[in-house]
Amino acid sequence: MGDEATQELSVTPDAVPGGTTLVSDEVVEKIAVAAARSVPGVVELGGDVARFFNAVLDKVGLDQVGDARRGCSAHVTNGAAVVNLVIVIEAGRAVPQVTADVRAQVAGAVEAYGLRVDEVNIRVDDVALGGSAEPVA
Repeated sequence: MGDEATQELSVTPDAVPGGTTLVSDEVVEKIAVAAARSVPGVVELGGDVARFFNAVLDKVGLDQVGDARRGCSAHVTNGAAVVNLVIVIEAGRAVPQVTADVRAQVAGAVEAYGLRVDEVNIRVDDVALGGSAEPVA
């Protein structure tokens, strides 16, 4: 018993196993939609067809179906996101100001999740009179 060698293992309490983390496009879309909706002057997201189908779903009691990502597409590659939004703005709002605010809000929200935002592309699809979701079209 006297000649047995003891070996100690060094354990670092902050050790984290390696691996890969991937953030799906759908997650970025949900984050971007929530951020865009919070901007004053943004009344709705989605193009004419998406808003039409959403109105139908609202009438049959399925008002939350598809809302989380409607009006947004995103693509994530190597930790960088490209976000495309389709918005309806409130009548009387300056398009350049609203879109600049949307870009800043979306970029900040997505970057808070550890991604880089390369682009936030916005298409203003319609304008709503009186702040309602009823488009002028």
